[in-house]
Amino acid sequence: MSTVRAIRGAIQASANSAQAIDEATKELLAEILRANSLTADDFISVIFTVSPDLNAAFPASSARELGFTDVPLLCSVEIGVPGSLERTIRIMAHVESDLKKAEINHIYLGGAKVLRRDIAQ
Repeated sequence: MSTVRAIRGAIQASANSAQAIDEATKELLAEILRANSLTADDFISVIFTVSPDLNAAFPASSARELGFTDVPLLCSVEIGVPGSLERTIRIMAHVESDLKKAEINHIYLGGAKVLRRDIAQ
């Protein structure tokens, strides 16, 4: 039986450019889809946050290009904590899934692995 689950993830963009934000967002979403055997239709909503130094593009625009056209998407800016990881895109996705909480794969890629060393890929 399908239930609502939350999936977290993060990735570090290579630069504050529309292309770098697009590539990082798509890489992160693609890995979340793959690792949890999901399609865009399984998503209820996605909240994207970016570190304060990323302002060249909206991650939601990249998600729409991956087929998230009927999914409510929201972008926001993370709190600018001194010393926090730069150029970081974070995701909190709500999905319908048959997976148990313990079976959900939260995805932390590239430089963002330091955020969750306990579960990073």
